Amino acid sequence: MTDSTRADLRPADTETGAPRGASAPSSGPEAPISAPDTSAGKTHRLGDRVFSSIATASGAFVVALIAAIAIFLLIRAVPSLQVNEGNFLFSREWDTRDPNNLKFGILDLAWVTVASSLVALIIAMPLSCGIALFLTRYAPRSLARPFAYIVDLLAAVPSVVYGLWGFLVLGPVLRPVALWLNEYLGWIPIFAEGNVRPMGLGTDIFTAGIVLAVMIIPTITGVTREVFSRTPNQQIEGALALGATQWEVVRTTVWPFGRNGFIGGSMLGLGRALGETMALTIILSSTTAPPGYSIFDAGATFASKIALGSAEFNNNMQVGAYISAGLVLFIITFAVNAIARWIESASGKGKA
Repeated sequence: MTDSTRADLRPADTETGAPRGASAPSSGPEAPISAPDTSAGKTHRLGDRVFSSIATASGAFVVALIAAIAIFLLIRAVPSLQVNEGNFLFSREWDTRDPNNLKFGILDLAWVTVASSLVALIIAMPLSCGIALFLTRYAPRSLARPFAYIVDLLAAVPSVVYGLWGFLVLGPVLRPVALWLNEYLGWIPIFAEGNVRPMGLGTDIFTAGIVLAVMIIPTITGVTREVFSRTPNQQIEGALALGATQWEVVRTTVWPFGRNGFIGGSMLGLGRALGETMALTIILSSTTAPPGYSIFDAGATFASKIALGSAEFNNNMQVGAYISAGLVLFIITFAVNAIARWIESASGKGKA
């Protein structure tokens, strides 16, 4: 059999129809290779660049805005601090009626602010954790979703409504509790009789702390619920396969995974409580007597003091005194939120 015959017997190439191994017939000069269409890729890269620029500009704008607020507070506060005749950090006196004789200190403001926020945190943390566990591990899906919406709606109630509710409704209800705590635990300084007379009128740190707890529960619950819901299913299913009960699943998988996120959410709630204004202005402004160190004291927080002093905002030096208090509140709130974000980022949120 000749070579040409063997070539004819080779299987034909499926693309050219020519025997395999044979060169494809040429119909003319070699055709140039067409370049790939890169218009779609260019459009895609352009979109990425535009989105990246917008995102970067947005982040830079937020940072610049925070820096501008800090600079504004510092510039307006320094002149008043320079002429302040009292000890700004450790004085309990606040007298800004005479712009030429300013005496102001933040010791009482810091105590009332921190005490009311800590009372709120002590109450809100276990409640928020329990609500988050109920919604993610125990409640049926048909109940969990609407219940979560109801909890989130608490954040939409105006703070002035919370203040009126605490003053008119919650205060009288809490009066027997306050009297009982003072009677049996009054030997502890924080439960001693405060500067409100008569005691238990619902215008003290105790009532304000409970109102704040209700206000920050949505914040803490929302973050904690999100963290708990991201617990890896492999860990949960493994624990159930080993015969663990629902509580054991929570204790050995859900809680270790979401603990840092819960703490971070609590710190965010603390930042919210520190800056609350109207509700505490309504509840705590019943007396001008200096507070002691009891949760049954009334007084003013940083934010409520600024709100109550708005009538004096007609002189730069007087305004500077209140802005100095606002600067301290800004620093405290910024530090608390930064710590919260750091703790939350160090948690297992979103990790498989």
